[in-house]
Amino acid sequence: MAREPLNLSGWTVAPGTARTIELPISVQTDHTPATMSVRAVHGRRPGPTLFVSAAIHGDEIIGVEICRRLLQAPQLASLRGTLLVVPIVNTFGFLNQSRYMPDRRDLNRCFPGSERGSLASRLANIFMTQIAARSDLGIDLHSAAIHRTNLPQIRVSASSRETLDLARAFGAPLVIRAKLREGSMREAARKAGCDVLLYEAGEALRFDEMSARIGASGILRVMRAMDMIPARGLPRRAAQPVVVTGSVWLRAPASGLLRLFREVGEHVEDGQLLAIVSSPFGTHEAEIRAPAAGVLMGRATMPVVNEGDAVYHLADVPVDDTEDRLSQLTAELDADPMFDEDEIL
Repeated sequence: MAREPLNLSGWTVAPGTARTIELPISVQTDHTPATMSVRAVHGRRPGPTLFVSAAIHGDEIIGVEICRRLLQAPQLASLRGTLLVVPIVNTFGFLNQSRYMPDRRDLNRCFPGSERGSLASRLANIFMTQIAARSDLGIDLHSAAIHRTNLPQIRVSASSRETLDLARAFGAPLVIRAKLREGSMREAARKAGCDVLLYEAGEALRFDEMSARIGASGILRVMRAMDMIPARGLPRRAAQPVVVTGSVWLRAPASGLLRLFREVGEHVEDGQLLAIVSSPFGTHEAEIRAPAAGVLMGRATMPVVNEGDAVYHLADVPVDDTEDRLSQLTAELDADPMFDEDEIL
């Protein structure tokens, strides 16, 4: 029996084809139409529906590049089920290189939205009704906020064992069981019956090759675990991701010039010196030391800080073989032939 075509907002996508669909949002102040672009890939054979979204925060552009790479993957020619890719959810923020909507609202605090609310609320409602509500699983792509960077990581609410297994299948160095935030897309989608894996990597307004490669190959591994694509061309990961049991932000004890001595991904020991904040004259210095052993999963990128600014994000992880596993994961990713390092760098 032939598979039914996909119907999305009045558009039809036949089995075995792909189509870019423009979902109307509003018009900009100059009356240029504003839409949410969705690339719908509708497989010939039935299977799950997966959505992949990026740039809910308009300055988190690494996810847009990951979506581009995903849509070029040859495995999609054998797709089972349906893939819905939204590279830029927050068009307004993306065009302005801003995290926020034009009214300064954080779109990822406005879900599930409504048809008659603010612009952010209306955009959230369109995403929920047209994308999330028809999907079995979602993967939402993020980066750290401006002037910070994150080690690639998957955040999951772990509402089911299957979802946690998919988070591990993604293959990011860290897996974090994170609570659902009120008003977030992840929370709204979960209430609608669609679990979401949240990928965090890199920094705002920047591409970096490792984050892009981990993200694109990770999505394909999740699709393989869902039996949406064949295993051909997908290298298996020998090292399992490190599961984070908790984390703490280490903050600047004073204002001044920041000198960082450790990088994200490094394992540090209790009491180890991580950074120093100095006055511009060098007459006063304040140390930042690790309060416990763990892995640095995020850090500031600005060399100037105010007292209380977040400097390092320290993950509490098992101390047994963490260093070896992170090193092995990095080596495997370096050897991954699926994505050319020269694509964006």
